[in-house]
Amino acid sequence: MFGDDILAQLVLALGAAMAFGSALALVKAPRRRDESDLARPPVARSVAMIAVGLVAALWALASLTSG
Repeated sequence: MFGDDILAQLVLALGAAMAFGSALALVKAPRRRDESDLARPPVARSVAMIAVGLVAALWALASLTSG
């Protein structure tokens, strides 16, 4: 139904979403915050999540394009 490369497609989607979401959280802070929310997300954790997401997305993209 989805083809033989469904796992690579899922890893690409999840990795890209992780990288994009973490980068967006660093760039654009929410306008309304509760008292329990942080003023901005932890930078080290966000950069680590961006790196992991990019590695996963690039690896999946390479797997999909190589054959």
